[in-house]
Amino acid sequence: MILSRLVSSTFALTLAGAALPAWAVQDAPIGVAAKTAPNAAELARWQKTAGRVTIMRDKWGIPHVFGKRDADAVFGMVYAQAEDDFNRVELNYINAMGRLAEVEGEKEVWRDLRMKLYIRPDDMRAKYAASPAWLKDLMIAWADGLNFYLHTHPEVKPKLLSRFEPWMALSFSEGSIGGDIEEIDLKELEAFYGKALQPTLADNRNLLDAEPRGSNGFAIAPKLSASGHPLLLINPHTSFYFRPEIHMVSEQGLNAYGAVTWGQFFIYQGFNERAGWMHTSGGGDVIDEYLETVVERKGKYFYKYGGQERALRAVPLTLPFRKPDGSMGSRSITAYFSHHGPIVRGQDGKWVAVRMMDEPVKALTQSYSRTKAKNYAAFYKAMELRTNSSNNTVYADADGNIAYFHGNFIPKRDPRFDWSKPVDGSNPATEWQGLHEIRDTITLFNPASGYISNTNNWPFSSSGANSPKLQDYPAYMWSLPENARGRHAERVLKDAKNLTLDSLIATAYDPYLTAFEPLVPQLAKDFDALPAGDARKTALAEQVASLRGWDLRWAANSVPTALAVYWGQEMVTANAPRAKAANIPTVDFITTRLTADERLEALGRASEKLTKDFGTWKTPWGEINRFQRISGDVQQEYDDSKPSWPVAFTSANWGSLASFGMVAKQKTKRIYGDRGNSFVAVVEFGPKLKAKSILAGGQSGNPASKHFADQAEMYSRGEFKDVLFYKEDIQKQLERSYRPGQ
Repeated sequence: MILSRLVSSTFALTLAGAALPAWAVQDAPIGVAAKTAPNAAELARWQKTAGRVTIMRDKWGIPHVFGKRDADAVFGMVYAQAEDDFNRVELNYINAMGRLAEVEGEKEVWRDLRMKLYIRPDDMRAKYAASPAWLKDLMIAWADGLNFYLHTHPEVKPKLLSRFEPWMALSFSEGSIGGDIEEIDLKELEAFYGKALQPTLADNRNLLDAEPRGSNGFAIAPKLSASGHPLLLINPHTSFYFRPEIHMVSEQGLNAYGAVTWGQFFIYQGFNERAGWMHTSGGGDVIDEYLETVVERKGKYFYKYGGQERALRAVPLTLPFRKPDGSMGSRSITAYFSHHGPIVRGQDGKWVAVRMMDEPVKALTQSYSRTKAKNYAAFYKAMELRTNSSNNTVYADADGNIAYFHGNFIPKRDPRFDWSKPVDGSNPATEWQGLHEIRDTITLFNPASGYISNTNNWPFSSSGANSPKLQDYPAYMWSLPENARGRHAERVLKDAKNLTLDSLIATAYDPYLTAFEPLVPQLAKDFDALPAGDARKTALAEQVASLRGWDLRWAANSVPTALAVYWGQEMVTANAPRAKAANIPTVDFITTRLTADERLEALGRASEKLTKDFGTWKTPWGEINRFQRISGDVQQEYDDSKPSWPVAFTSANWGSLASFGMVAKQKTKRIYGDRGNSFVAVVEFGPKLKAKSILAGGQSGNPASKHFADQAEMYSRGEFKDVLFYKEDIQKQLERSYRPGQ
């Protein structure tokens, strides 16, 4: 489908009592999801496919799926995913198809509306019908694997999706944690469509910062490795348990290992025996907003374009939702579209249409085909589909190549316009002019520096002196600035040599916190400048001394790490709205814009909070920052009285390469990470592939499984397990081997 980032938007709709469209009737809820028994032909097909599949679970519960055909491997890998956490598989597709309110209630109708602006079952069915035969085979195998799981597990009660159809795979085709579509702001959408149409709606965007979404990717050329073979770091920073670890193999050349987003049938971030790929969020500015000048005549809406007027396309939509008593209700709205895309909000008397990538068949093709690419030429050919809209790609292969693609789907536009802001939709000069060829985008191939990195930052520091040059590209080809992790990555890589898998892990977990490098000296200077009679001279003396003597490195036993993080959080919380208004990253804002009093007072508040929650501000970081997994729920709850493990690394906000942050509303005294390092792997591409990995918690979503938290303690220490890539190695550490349905 469509995945990346933008800023957000709203939508236009009218409440009315419209009849359900045909597709909504067919897909309407049926109360508690009732399973449909397969007919004899279906069951025979499922069983025949299962007979060609073997699932080997290693001692960590990781499924290694072997099939004769690619379609067999797809069947087995989605079956294995359902075994590990069917709830997350189903939920991803409920959300992707705009049906979440049918499960979660009316509060989710606007999220469903956002999806239904792009995902229409009738349209997806047509796209499926027009897909190439090989891709259809994979989509059929995907649906068959999930349906066979439900058939063989009668105790599993789906929330809504009792039967999967092949076309549904097109509703979720790229794999990012935060897709392009999520940049349409739900509150603005509700504000625009939840009442009578309001052409003069104001822009009321959210001003709060969130824990950074993103990832780290490092590629190391042979000349910087101890073995003379290239290395790759795969370090996505996602919400925990968003992706499990899996291995899929077929006799048709598939042999991919890595992280798969629940329910999808391709390895999203990973490697095969010859090549590896790591996606980091960011890329170019690929989502554009158009200010449409709208007029109403006799209940119909028109917008100006090129000196003429065009009718807005009106699309009636029905949004079913579950009522508190379990019965079903619905909202009926009319959504509006210009030729640029759906209307999503209002601004300064205009309606705002959003345009983004919408190529589900090509996106699914690219997502799958890159997993079989065994060299740079084949990988480049997959990239030429240009449907990876939300990501950068860091690449390495066994031929010794390393490469970088900053974005992939990048529309050609007139550089005279500021594409970071809404443009005039009535001006034909603001139209997209096709897509840039990859050769014209920001890329690197075997830079002389011998390394490539991306940390969701700009590409102009990705390879030291060999980085791309900002002045060579239009501004819309990159969207994010430099960040603290990017500065950190450059430091640890520029002088790296003789790297091994273990030293690459150590590099990726380097404990230095670059964000505090300017902040601590500023604070010390502020404190030294206080007059002798100032009460803060006594109240903060020990705290300032602690930070002044700190080496700016995180550690579980470090008191200044805890004090610095709480101090930083106080400054961020107090200044996030000002930073947003100034269009400056919040951590940069608190570094450059705060007064001495603001810094000192924030330290006082941080000390008080630490003392209130833990009895003293002199509390080691590991006593506060913890990993805990006590439930299989998608929305995790945390409990200070229950077991947890200390984690030394911090939020990515402070420049930590290894990331551990809390996004959920904190109801506890301790900080329990729920986003950051999730699946992490390092890979060496030699004659025989070597790799190590770690997964937050464990492979299974079932608290009763021994694989629910068997990697938790290792994860908390940054300790990796060996990847079992070859069958002979899997057999030596085999837990069980079986066919689907056994």
